Amino acid sequence: MHLTLHTDYALRLLMLLAMEPDHLHTIEEVAQRYSISRNHLMKVTQTLVQAGFVESLRGRSGGLRLGRSAAAINIGGVVRATEDGFALVECFEKERNTCVVASACGLRGPLAEALSAFLAVLDRYSLADLIRNPASLRRIRRLIAIEEGMRA
Repeated sequence: MHLTLHTDYALRLLMLLAMEPDHLHTIEEVAQRYSISRNHLMKVTQTLVQAGFVESLRGRSGGLRLGRSAAAINIGGVVRATEDGFALVECFEKERNTCVVASACGLRGPLAEALSAFLAVLDRYSLADLIRNPASLRRIRRLIAIEEGMRA
């Protein structure tokens, strides 16, 4: 199973917004703090805003913040909203399936079950769960710190 950068960046952004809920974050700031593409992060933000996970405030003093509490943001839901699909193998996509053994193959069932189990595990966690460990939070904050003067 491989998650896209879109999902990876979405989870990183959400974690930052949850760690610093009293601060409005700009895309530029987040991209700089994580050393990731600003353009890609803009697309990620758009997805998260449309899904209701993030709220975008426009204007001079605008920025990004969580659209709901960290406890109300389910990680499985975020992954479902940010991934294009879960076609683990070709036969999962009926319209593009050219596998000649698909109708007789026993692989599809176990893979579908594994995908379901993967998502079920993620469904057990909220964004709040990801930022609960104080020692990890301190370390993450140090790793993505920027000077206070650079904040929007």
